Amino acid sequence: MDFIKEFWEFIKVRKKYWLIPIMIFLLIFGGLIVLTQGSAVAPFIYTIF
Repeated sequence: MDFIKEFWEFIKVRKKYWLIPIMIFLLIFGGLIVLTQGSAVAPFIYTIF
């Protein structure tokens, strides 16, 4: 939890608000890969790349 607090402070102090959508996308995409591991959705994820 400290990492999230520190990262948020970094964004506020340095005014790098453009990092927020990138981090949200990475979290969603990472969660999608973890949750769909070995399922029927896997072939569709591979077509993205």
